[in-house]
Amino acid sequence: MNEFQALILGILQGLTEFLPVSSSGHLEIGHTLLGVNNSNNLLFAVVVHVATVLSTLVVFRKDISILIKDLLAFQWNESTIYISKLLFSSVPVLILAVFFKEDIEKLYTGNLVMVGSMLLLTALLLGLTHFTKRTDGKITFFKALLIGIAQAMAVIPGISRSGATIATGLLLKTEKSEIARFSFLMVLIPIFGAALLNIANGEIASTQTIGILPLIVGFVAAFLSGLLACSWMIKIVKRGKLIYFAIYCLVIGLIAIFAA
Repeated sequence: MNEFQALILGILQGLTEFLPVSSSGHLEIGHTLLGVNNSNNLLFAVVVHVATVLSTLVVFRKDISILIKDLLAFQWNESTIYISKLLFSSVPVLILAVFFKEDIEKLYTGNLVMVGSMLLLTALLLGLTHFTKRTDGKITFFKALLIGIAQAMAVIPGISRSGATIATGLLLKTEKSEIARFSFLMVLIPIFGAALLNIANGEIASTQTIGILPLIVGFVAAFLSGLLACSWMIKIVKRGKLIYFAIYCLVIGLIAIFAA
């Protein structure tokens, strides 16, 4: 992987991690178009995912500081309840990571037909939210679990994590700004967990065939584009403009299928 490829893939990761268009699907398409060998990209994937996590921490720094402060009070308060819901939402993806890791890895083979088909499913989910008018509810533990299941399904390349979780929340009548906040904060747990798991298993060391400069370029590109996309997406969800992303996913999905 050279610096130009790292730049493009880093921007793709940063933008599509938060925009509801599937980061995994776009990275699979990007790898195919750029001729990047998928078997060597675990270290790069971890680096750009950490970059997007840091951009999330920056955007939600005030919310996170309040959650941590209240958590350290060691009381069952609003913040600890919220954190419990975040942890509860991560259970489905944790189950997949522990018991179906090898099966998930087999999905990342550059199969554009599958990616395109899942982008069409993402388009359908986003399109359905266009007809949901009343969104003023709060996130309950049951809703957190359902949103967590949606996040777990997004391990399939082409299904947008943010799109699936936000769409599920909106279809469950959750208030718009609340589901956007919950969707972006809930991703912190599985990404940090996956990075630690890969380090513990020694998998990252075996993929260090990428130079240090492409890693730096990819990290910076993912971080800066992630900052932009995260802030932008919060405003988009509040305005209820997800239908445009549904159309985008529909078009890109069809292109991927017919280009395969």
